Amino acid sequence: MSRPMKRTAFRRRTVRLSAVAAVAALALTGCSRASGDGSAPVAAHRVRDLGYAEDLRVSDAEQRLVARCMARHGFRYWTDRPLSLAESRPLGYVQDDVDWARTHGYGSRITAKEDRARLHNPNRAYRTGLNATRRAAYDTALDGGRQAELLRTDLPGGGKVSKQTGGCDAEAERRLYGDPGTWFRLDTTASNLRPLYVGKLLHDPRFTAAVHAWSACMRRAGHPYPDPDAARQATREHPADQTRAEEARSFAAETRIAVADATCARRVSLRSVGQEREAHYLAGLGGEYGARLDAYRQVRLKALERAERIVPART
Repeated sequence: MSRPMKRTAFRRRTVRLSAVAAVAALALTGCSRASGDGSAPVAAHRVRDLGYAEDLRVSDAEQRLVARCMARHGFRYWTDRPLSLAESRPLGYVQDDVDWARTHGYGSRITAKEDRARLHNPNRAYRTGLNATRRAAYDTALDGGRQAELLRTDLPGGGKVSKQTGGCDAEAERRLYGDPGTWFRLDTTASNLRPLYVGKLLHDPRFTAAVHAWSACMRRAGHPYPDPDAARQATREHPADQTRAEEARSFAAETRIAVADATCARRVSLRSVGQEREAHYLAGLGGEYGARLDAYRQVRLKALERAERIVPART
């Protein structure tokens, strides 16, 4: 089954983790293939992956290149940097940074900040204010419009995925990653490997023992949850339209649970166990997937070198 992908003018790539997706992403990361603390999990591959701060710099560079390209076509384009580096930290299945949890809880206020930025995205407002002719020209300049090239590739484990690419989007990707078709194939592979081994990982004795130890620790702290995702989901059980006082109380409760979660995760070494077991199963894929993953990481490292000449690191 082929699934088309289409990029929009608001290009902050944010992952919302459901219970299944959170476990599939495991203990390590919310949105990149590197670990949440900025270091890649140890695996039987020769090339390191980017940390989240480095990944963010590449993303910022991509937006800067798009903005420059759009200016050459006579259009304004606002780059999107609503969050600080700390706020942009990926929130994966395991979050064991107690200080971060004490400040941000599980990130509900960060999510709200992102949602406000998305709602008031100046690119969307600018495009809407153009007349029909200029709007069509804007779309063509940005992503190639309806005539954009369609890239297709296979998904690991079966199926196909496609993405339209063109305009300033394609130019920015080419500047950072090289050939768009090659990059799309490598990125698709790296982004979709976990389904190949997550079933084994979920039943891995060492990992499940660590989760049970985390749960026992949380129960002693007065928070009886079976796993980190259940704890996180419990903090979201409140009305969407809270008053300011209600939101403050909800955030205080979220923070208490998040701090206990991070404390217990650190106490039972849940992250390191999860990283080691994921690395074990990832290395077991070997062969073609291992070679593609190394190639993917090589391309990302080159993209980082280019990004460092385009944008400063986010603070």
